[in-house]
Amino acid sequence: MSQPAPNPQLAALRTRIDELDAALIAIVAERLAVCREVADVKQGTDTPVIQPARVRDVVTSRRQQAIEAGVDADFAEQLFRVLLTETHRIEVAGHRPDLAPDKLAAAGQRSGLDTVASRVDHIVIAVHDLAAATLSLVQRFGFHEVALADPRPGIVALSAGGVTFVFVGPVASPAVAAYLAQHGPGVQHVSIEVLNAGYARACLQDGGAPLLTDVAVDADGHEQFFAADDPAAGVQLGFISRTGHRVGVGTANVLSMFDAMARR
Repeated sequence: MSQPAPNPQLAALRTRIDELDAALIAIVAERLAVCREVADVKQGTDTPVIQPARVRDVVTSRRQQAIEAGVDADFAEQLFRVLLTETHRIEVAGHRPDLAPDKLAAAGQRSGLDTVASRVDHIVIAVHDLAAATLSLVQRFGFHEVALADPRPGIVALSAGGVTFVFVGPVASPAVAAYLAQHGPGVQHVSIEVLNAGYARACLQDGGAPLLTDVAVDADGHEQFFAADDPAAGVQLGFISRTGHRVGVGTANVLSMFDAMARR
């Protein structure tokens, strides 16, 4: 079967992307180099490594800069939280006497999922008492409630920085009540964000992973599917591709996992 003729315009755009990525890596390297200088200054003046006020200022100001540049503010915050985490790591690890481990990895060791998995999108936790669970994370741990894409009674999303928990109580649906009666409270599934849900599902199917649902598309355009619980690993996974507008966690997506388990 003959290959389609290369598209010169597409090739030129991809070359431009490659050039921009190289420039981005160079800027990140320069930023981290400056952070190492900051770490040296801090060490000489007994300044604390982590300064919460500075972190809050960076996150807030970069969100505003992103808005002004036409970039989604939540996306920009994710980028800078990753950068801030790496900054803190190198400020501490830079003074360790041992050598850093080799990070080179053979391309052949990368699985299909490893190619498209981006991050943990959220973790769904079933609870008997939704109000008590929410109050505990807010008052004791400093989480705050965030908007859901399609809010409904019995489901609350809580966030702290880039970490999102979704608490689901028995009033959310009969399937949730049945799940709690059978399994008790705890983590119901971990949702992994992937670049393409269809590709991810095909890779998992080829690898023999136990799959619970086909890929479904919600009202916001997000693709999602679920794997069956794996007794050997003790974890149940969901996979979501956020191909629609950036919105909060969809409660319909969350409840579909409970419904799928109830139908088994």
